Amino acid sequence: MTTVNEYHSEVLAWIEQDPDLETVAELKALLKASEAGDEQAQAEISDRFSTRLSFGTAGLRGAIAAGPNRMNRVVVIQAAAGLARYLLANAHEGKTPSVVIGFDGRKNSEVFARDTAEIMSGFGVEAMLLPRMLPTPVLAFSVRELNASAGVMVTASHNPAADNGYKVYLGGDDNGSQIVSPADVHIAEQIDMVAAQMNVGELARGPFSTIPESVIDNYISQTALVAGTYASSAQPHFVYTAMHGVGYETFAAVISRAGFGTPEVVAEQNVPDATFPTVEFPNPEEPGALDLAYVLARKTNAELIVANDPDADRLAVAIPDESTAEGYRRLTGNELGALLGWRTARELGLTNKTGTLACSIVSSPALSAVAEHYGLDFRWTLTGFKWVSRVENLAFGYEEALGYLVNPGTIRDKDGISAAVALLSIVSELKSQGSTLSDHLDEFSMTFGHFASEQISLRVSDLSEIPRLMTSLRSSQPAGIGGIAVATVDDLLAGNSDFPPSDVLRFWLEDGSRIMVRPSGTEPKLKVYIDVVSREGELAQRRNDAAQRLSALAFGMKELLGL
Repeated sequence: MTTVNEYHSEVLAWIEQDPDLETVAELKALLKASEAGDEQAQAEISDRFSTRLSFGTAGLRGAIAAGPNRMNRVVVIQAAAGLARYLLANAHEGKTPSVVIGFDGRKNSEVFARDTAEIMSGFGVEAMLLPRMLPTPVLAFSVRELNASAGVMVTASHNPAADNGYKVYLGGDDNGSQIVSPADVHIAEQIDMVAAQMNVGELARGPFSTIPESVIDNYISQTALVAGTYASSAQPHFVYTAMHGVGYETFAAVISRAGFGTPEVVAEQNVPDATFPTVEFPNPEEPGALDLAYVLARKTNAELIVANDPDADRLAVAIPDESTAEGYRRLTGNELGALLGWRTARELGLTNKTGTLACSIVSSPALSAVAEHYGLDFRWTLTGFKWVSRVENLAFGYEEALGYLVNPGTIRDKDGISAAVALLSIVSELKSQGSTLSDHLDEFSMTFGHFASEQISLRVSDLSEIPRLMTSLRSSQPAGIGGIAVATVDDLLAGNSDFPPSDVLRFWLEDGSRIMVRPSGTEPKLKVYIDVVSREGELAQRRNDAAQRLSALAFGMKELLGL
């Protein structure tokens, strides 16, 4: 085992520069325990100091604790200094770079945001801080609205309560989208240089300005326009949960401006709370996360449940379903993405406009069917909304993990609030016609085909198992899966004209089904995405056929992976 002596000087240097009394005390206690022979403390110090928290296209994200491999004030200050150096090095001659900074309600979010503003100002970057905790989409909007060089959002989105994160956006030619390579590499190089050569306690700090309320009001006004003319058609009666996050204040202002009524609110989850006391994971995709919303919906006989994740960049929706124990069924990200994309395609058709529909490669092919039906362009992108948001002439984009962009002219990131407004306008229009969202899903199946999806996640304890499985699938490509012949296989590892290199295998089957296999980007998992479509017969027949083929393909993939 690596001993703490290897890191003793690094630990002491960290304590000397750390401005956070809590993490200083934590690290001192670990150091004392390790010096007394506590092997667990030694292992903990080794884990925290043997590497740095990686800065990449997702920025930074990790548990809040002391050390370079955790989220804390030292790491954040180093990141701010590195980003400032990057912006200064890439600024146009004679132009002072600027940055907009936002934060959510998690532990230390405001502290990290203020550190960022002061440090970047100290380096000569114009720093502007949002006036209070606000959703991530407001920050993404502000980068474009203020023509800033960059944006920083301090959030860990729907991660567990112990985590926090640091998401970076770029203005200018990047149009307010999240960073992609090679910018992430160059920023990381600057951060590493700061960490190696500078003491954060000695870095200059400067003044910053507070963004005026008018910018937030502009976000509210422009997002409310997404509703179109449908808000007054018929008011949907719905339940809303903010999942202990920062979404409700802004969401309520937007829907009021759009003309929708006040929702039934899950009171226990409506106020920002960094401990997320009612959910194990504050992610509306997780089992149990919507339980309180289901209870309130049953009590109030709601037509709909609308949920944002804690930073409100994702949207979950549930509809009545008597076949479930809860009385409601959460729509999948693919179902909601298909309906929102259909709405966009219809509107483009009515106005004789063109545009591109786009989604990540692990999302359902349903959106491509919508684009084909309306004669619109369609693009697949790599996973991650940073790629979806950069599609040229984008009219609508989504990823199956509950991320949707319905108004790319206003914002270039997923936005759970504008997506909710678009969804409410659909429900309002349907209600005025005596129809429901469930009926609309059936209509989609009869118009474009009944699409069905399933995911398989193989969690491993040995990370080397994932590349071994990917190598095995590449070297011994199956002729058939689940009794269905494989037509073609796309290996994206080498990259192509559509995608940069990515560790992804895509199997197209003879019956039109598709299977994607890739390592998870955030967890020790191999993920499999299975999609089928049925276009023959009436609705019941299409559903049954799709379900049978989905089951056969899932069984076949589990056999291939040895599950």
